[in-house]
This record gives sequence, structure tokens and C-alpha cells, in this order.
Amino acid sequence: MKTILITILSFTFMVSSAQELLQGSLFTKEGTQNIPLEGASLYWLGTTIGTTTNEKGNFSLALSKDTTELIISYLGFKTDTLTIKNQKSITHFLMASDSNSLDEVTISQRRKAIQKSYLEAQNIVNVNSAELLKAACCNLSESFETNPSIDVNFSDALTGTKQIKMLGLTSPYLLITEENIPMVRGASQAYGLTFTPGTWIESIQITKGAGSVINGFESIAGQINTEIKKPFSDVPFFANLFTSANGRNELNIQGNHKFNNRWSSGLFLHGNQRTQTMDQNNDSFLDVPLAKQINVLNRWQYTDFEKGWVGFGSLRFMQDDKQIGGVGYNPDQDRNSQLLWGSEISTRRIDGSVKVGYVFPELPYQSFGFQSAYSKHVQDSYYGIRNYEIDHESFYANVLFNSIIGNTKNKFKAGLNIAYDQYNELVDQFDFLRTDRSFGSFFEYSYDNLENFSLVGGIRADFHNNLGTFLTPRVHLRYLPDPKTILRASVGSGRKAANIFAENQTLFGTNRVISIAKNGGSIYGLNPEKAWNYGLSVRQIFNLLGGSGDLTVDYYITNFVDQVVVDWEKQHQISFYNLDGKSRANSFQIALDYAPSEALSFRFAYKNYDVKTTYTSGFLQRPLQAQNRYFGNVAWETARKANDAQWRWDLTYHAVGQQRLVETSRDARGSYSPSYGLWNSQLTRAVISNFEIYAGLENIGNYTQANPIIGVENPFGADFDSAQVYAPIFGRMIYAGFRWNL
Repeated sequence: MKTILITILSFTFMVSSAQELLQGSLFTKEGTQNIPLEGASLYWLGTTIGTTTNEKGNFSLALSKDTTELIISYLGFKTDTLTIKNQKSITHFLMASDSNSLDEVTISQRRKAIQKSYLEAQNIVNVNSAELLKAACCNLSESFETNPSIDVNFSDALTGTKQIKMLGLTSPYLLITEENIPMVRGASQAYGLTFTPGTWIESIQITKGAGSVINGFESIAGQINTEIKKPFSDVPFFANLFTSANGRNELNIQGNHKFNNRWSSGLFLHGNQRTQTMDQNNDSFLDVPLAKQINVLNRWQYTDFEKGWVGFGSLRFMQDDKQIGGVGYNPDQDRNSQLLWGSEISTRRIDGSVKVGYVFPELPYQSFGFQSAYSKHVQDSYYGIRNYEIDHESFYANVLFNSIIGNTKNKFKAGLNIAYDQYNELVDQFDFLRTDRSFGSFFEYSYDNLENFSLVGGIRADFHNNLGTFLTPRVHLRYLPDPKTILRASVGSGRKAANIFAENQTLFGTNRVISIAKNGGSIYGLNPEKAWNYGLSVRQIFNLLGGSGDLTVDYYITNFVDQVVVDWEKQHQISFYNLDGKSRANSFQIALDYAPSEALSFRFAYKNYDVKTTYTSGFLQRPLQAQNRYFGNVAWETARKANDAQWRWDLTYHAVGQQRLVETSRDARGSYSPSYGLWNSQLTRAVISNFEIYAGLENIGNYTQANPIIGVENPFGADFDSAQVYAPIFGRMIYAGFRWNL
């Protein structure tokens, strides 16, 4: 630890000899949104000194002693020439080319809604707001229906909650952050993805493999980061109304106000409810819950480009209530009785965060950042005669310093972070209390030769009262054999504390007996989880028949050294115990993106998963995990007219292969689910620049799982189990809505 700190301080003093830089960001206007431009070229007139922008539109370029004229160019946009005199940072907007005003032919390309990073060493997929509008993504959990990197499944037959998987592993093995602050974790693992409305999201970054050491040690399979819309750049007013045939209604109202050139604020209001009773399979249980949610977010932004300061402050309150179970269940009359099975899940959450960044005016390559967050999450719930309550209080703080070593090809990030989590759980009639405290330091070095090779290597040291003291190393490499071929490789480790009840709340929708094989560990008597992730990725960009596309092949291996095994194999019982043997998740994906024209684009993918764990009954494929999945998406949109009127249409297909089923009174030992396919489609009409209407169909073929709830005829008996779900519970769903902004 002492050596690491000495090294960091040494590097800090080295920056004083570094050359001066110009830093900045490039954007374009798409409607009322500021869209970052990735891969734009910048160079000093008459020199060979140049660079390109990253996926956020940011760049860093050494100042030239010979000229002050900066050339900025990007395919499909007008080339600009800027005079740079005393500026050390700039923000610039490029205008799309207008072929009517030019003598030469201009080739333009519409910005893709999903962009695969070209410049980053990490394997990052960027999803912008245009992609989120292609489906009925009312919240974050529903934002991945058109993205082949993420698998979306229903978690059980009662709550209607969708869970996500990546690289064959469930969301607890992903680090899910909001603007790089850990967000969906601990008590919020089961339902936390439903607490971020889709209209609040500006963009999503999906990182495959072990993420950066900066954000913590918990990332094992990858990281999902969401960026919330910024008051400074968002529209002054936005409204969205959504309604569906399954009784779900939703209203979003967002307003932003700029007080002056530095201060701006935004207020986000979200409400949804479902009051309609639905039982299409006639099993006397609700197919989707009766629910309502109120969600309020207030954001403040401070920006001073001249002095180099930027800051954000956020405060949010959320109340979410669900009623699930038997049709006609009345909580006031039927709770704690065995006349009718029912459940209520009530969640209250308040969280706030503060972020401050400073770029040194005389050293634009050097910056300092601080962020902190607090949350209080309280869930009161019962399932039939079972109880589950959790109170989770959390605090997180991070300090980060960025600079260079000698020149801009060599950069580093170093910092410290602390985390505090206090859990108070009631499981049936048993209390579980726990406090987690951790202190960590990290150092990340990156090298980029600005041509064909880049590297990011990081290490962090953490001191945790329950996980112990440990190091977390991670390395990412990127190499270009030629400008259209990108090779990536990564390796890294990750650790996490298994919150066995919060992460597996589907067990409460069963009458299984809970068994914990304690091994002397400090968390539920179990050891913490540890895994190594290895990844390879090859991306080939091509042009074909006047169109452009790319073919990407990913292969990732996750090997667990320690794992808390969740064992559903024995009827009437769910067991938690430490891994004694092998556990792996091997993921292969091949994806093709092709746009033959401005109006039309195709996206296809095939995924194969080899996910096996050593249970007491043997080395078996993980249950409810399809080994083979196929994905297809076609998108069509017309050119915008003078008033921005436009048609947009999407069709998405998911094919899900067989899934192994555990032995129950419904399913015999060794049985598998049938394969099936799902079709979704949406049509959007932009009437004018600030108003559009949309309508869509989900599960067009009306495919549903037969008998999703086991033992439904006796919900208080030993056979009752609503967790063995491999397909949709609710059939075809029709929805419609409108979006309006000022």
C-alpha cells in the first residue's frame, strides 16, 4: 500500500514537465438533444498533429507552436476551422452537411442508436436515447429489448419483474451504476432496475468483462452505466403518456430551467399504475401485479467553463407498491389467513448524490473529481404467510485525480473511495443484521499510441471488514491490425458479498424450506464470492453494396474461485452453500450490424452459453438458462421533412432455446423447457419536431408458458412454486403513447 501511494505521488509531480494541451468536446444537434460525435478528426492546419474524439465526443490535443488554426472534420458534417488563441478547453457543435448548397457530392451517415466503441480499450457498447425509443421501455429493466448484449427474462410468475443477464450471469454479478455511482445493489437487486424511468435516461454504456477498477471491485461479468438527462442540455419541458392493454398507465413530466450561464435545474416526475385485473391463463392468480409508483427527482447543475468547475446535485424519492397473488385477494380481509394466497410488496427509497469536477485551467489534461451518494431503501413485504423485510442504508464516496505521465499518450487515474452499508433483514421469523465497511485505493494507467494500440491496466487495494484485505487487478488491450479490424482482450478479477435473500426474492413466492450450509463466513455464515473474467473480441468493419456494417465476435470466460451456490435441485427446498468444485460461465456471441441505406438497418446475433456449477447432485448446467439464443432486429425510418415529420418502424425477434428445469411436481428430473420465439414491433410517427405518437405490440405471437405456477390448486402446500419460469406469463400486449417537448 505504501509503495502504491509513493508511486502515485511521484507521477503527480512528473506532470509539471508535460506539454500544454487543448481539451474539449464535439457535439451535433439532433432535434433538441446534444449528441456527442465519436471518431471526429481534429488537426492543426499544415501539421501532422491531430487526434480523434472518443465515444463521449471528448478529445485531448497538444497545442501547436506553429499555428492557431484547428481543423475539425467528420463524415456527413461540414468541416470547421477554429482559431485557438488563449483557450485551453472548447465545446463545439458541428452542422450536418447540406448537399443543396455544395457543388460536390456529400456522403452523409445517420448516427447509429447503438454504437460500439472504436477508440476505447474496453469492450463498450453505447446506447443512446434513440434506441430506447424503439420499444416500450418504461423503465431501465425494459431498456434492453432491442440490444443483443443483454438477455431479458421474467424473474417469476407473480411480480411481472424482468431480470437481466449478461455473459450468462444474472445482474448481481454486474456492476450497475448511475453516472458511475453504484446504484442497483444490495436491497435493490430484485426490483431496482424498475426504479429508473426510461424517459429519464440520456444514454447507457454496457461494458463486457471486468470493468474499470475506478468504480469498485464488484464488477465480475461487466458494468452497465446509465447517464441521466442533464438540466443544462435537456429540453425545457417534456411530457410522455403511455397506456397498454394490460392495464398499465404511465405519465412522465420533465422540466428544466437555466437560471444563468452557470446554474440550471431539472425536475423529473414519474407515475405509473396498473389497476386492471388480468388472468388470461385462468389459474386464479394475477398474470401481472396491481401496482403503482411515484418517482420524483430534482437535479442541479453548475458549470463554469472558464474556471474549470462543474458540479451536480441530485435528490430523489420513490414509492413503489405491488399487490400480487390470487384474483380477488383483499389485503384487509385475507392477510395472514389461508383462505386466499396474496402478497404485498411496498418499497420506499430516498437517495441523493453530489458530484464535483475541476479541470486545471493551465493544465487542461489534469483534473480532480469528487462524488458521494447516500441512499435509504426500505422494503416491507409478505408472500402468503411468509415475511421478508429489508432496511438498507448506504453511503459511498470517491475521490479521483487524472493527469498524464510525460505526454498525453500516457495517462493515469488515481484515487480513494469508501463505502458503508447497513442491512437489517427479517426473513420469515429470523433477523439478519450486518454492517459492511470498506476503504479502497486504486491506480489505473492507460497508454494510447494514437494509431493502433491502447492499453488500460489498473489495480486496487481494498480493506473490507467482512471480505478481508485483497487486491483487484484488471487489464484491457486494444489493437488494430488495420483501420477496419479491432482486436480486444481483457482479464480481471472481481469480488462481491452475496446478499442471498435480496438477490433471490423469487424464493418467497414458493413454500420451499430455506437451508444455509454455514461455513464460518462472516455473511450469513458463507464465504464471499470471487471470480476471474477473461475476454476476447474481434470486430470487423466493412462496406457492402453501398452500405456499411460490422461483424463482431465475442468470447468471455468467467471462472469462479469462490461462489455462493443457489441450489433449487431438491424438491421443496432451496439451499445456499459455498462452492465445492468448478463453476463457470462461458459466453460466445457473434453479431452482425448492417445498414444498406440511410433508411434501413439490420441487426442479427447468435449467443451460446455454457454455464455450469457444481451442485451437491453433480456438475450441472444452470437451470433456467438457455444454451442458445438468436436475435434479429430490422429498423426503418424515413428522411425528416422540413418540419421534422418522420415515420419510424422496428421489428425485433428473440428465439430462446431449451432451458434445463429442476425437478418439481410439474417437471420430471432431467426435463427441459420447449424452445420458443417472441416478436415485438413498434411504429412511431413524428408529427412535427416536438411531438410524436407511437404504438406497438409485444409478444405478437401470443406465446405463454403453460402452467407457470406449480401447485396453484393448493398455494399453502409444499409443492407451491412460482419461480420456475422460462417464458412470458402474459400474452400479446398492445400499447400506445405520445411524446411532447418544448
